[in-house]
Amino acid sequence: MQTSTRNDLLLERSRTAVWHPCTQMKQHETLPIVPIARAQGCWLYDFDGRRYLDAVSSWWVNLFGHGEPRITAALTDQLQKLEHVMLAGFTHEPVVELSERLSVLTGGSLGHCFYGSDGASATEIALKMSFHYWRNSGRPGKTEFISLAGSYHGETLGALSVTDVALFKDTYAPLLRHSAQVPSPDWRQAGPGVSPRDHALACAAALERHLEQHHAQTAALIVEPLVQGATGMAMYDAEYLRQARELCNRYDVHLIADEIMTGFGRTGTFFAHEQAAIRPDFLCLSKGITGGYLPLSVVMTTDKVYQAFYDEKVTRGFLHSHSYTGNALACRAALATLDIFEQDRVIESNRGKARHMNAAAQALAAHPRVRDFRSIGMIWAFEVDAADATFSRRLFEAGLARELLLRPISGNAGNTVYFMPPYAISEAEMEWLATRTLDALEATP
Repeated sequence: MQTSTRNDLLLERSRTAVWHPCTQMKQHETLPIVPIARAQGCWLYDFDGRRYLDAVSSWWVNLFGHGEPRITAALTDQLQKLEHVMLAGFTHEPVVELSERLSVLTGGSLGHCFYGSDGASATEIALKMSFHYWRNSGRPGKTEFISLAGSYHGETLGALSVTDVALFKDTYAPLLRHSAQVPSPDWRQAGPGVSPRDHALACAAALERHLEQHHAQTAALIVEPLVQGATGMAMYDAEYLRQARELCNRYDVHLIADEIMTGFGRTGTFFAHEQAAIRPDFLCLSKGITGGYLPLSVVMTTDKVYQAFYDEKVTRGFLHSHSYTGNALACRAALATLDIFEQDRVIESNRGKARHMNAAAQALAAHPRVRDFRSIGMIWAFEVDAADATFSRRLFEAGLARELLLRPISGNAGNTVYFMPPYAISEAEMEWLATRTLDALEATP
């Protein structure tokens, strides 16, 4: 009789005791959960020594590879000093230094940092702060929000209200506030002969028409700059952000940049909005902020917004809170992350890696079932024509069989396959990723 391995035992315990996120648990009656014992660099390992290249950075959070020694060392040092203290009425060195360094990265224009624990929390904070700003400013009628068609901003109720992905939103529609969606500048939706920039301008004109009619009731426009993630890595021209900034200025509406996914170098600049040479009124950051080590999020905003809350009256203050706000360990990991960007000249290094990956993926891009192959910075994506709706699951399984973690997205544009690997990926690993993905695609009708 075959003896159960540690993998098998952990798999069964996890399937019965853990309710996994973004998962129909019944599928795991036939699709095994993958147990991970350890990780190093771009690789995840199970208890039997099988390995998987983490092509999605463990849901887009891991920047420099697993087991990055400099982040580990920073956390080890911080553990000897302070693990956590509440941030209401108290402070500590890591949160102060992190806030100051993040502000410098925005040229000082976003000089006030409010901390949460995850991306959805950051969205909630930004939405509430915008609404409360207008109330404190004597304009309580500005209570509505705008987002892009196909947008994703998180799955708490406020964040879900400005999300436009039916899979996540439709079930909870009775619980959500109404928000307006305007056309997405996603260049895949441009008509024949229409450039990405011209499509962006047409979508900005639609935004202008909406604001002409509704600006008096609108608190903020929230966007994922340059790449809309969960709708299928929809990429668009930076001209849309420039136009959106000008329109928000003209109609007195806040601009919220949700850089939870696109921040920290993913699009080729430290923040995606830099490519449009603009600054938002609120900047939401999470995911890569700690290099993938610990949960942390932050909303950065302007002195003008901050001053609207600065008052003797408690009710004019921003009374939102999280128990682990500004956690010292997470902030120390974030500081180590910023150090690595400087020490390793990560943005410059990634440009060379992006060129190599584009070359390595040429055969994949030319595959007859692949369309709209695209990239920006350290993100690659393409659609696959598939026989049926089970393609995403079948490609996931084919990837695992080839030592590869892929997580395709099924959406309005079809089946989107994407790569968002850790920045530590080597040229040999890029070639391996492209070759194995092509092999998995050939095996998945």
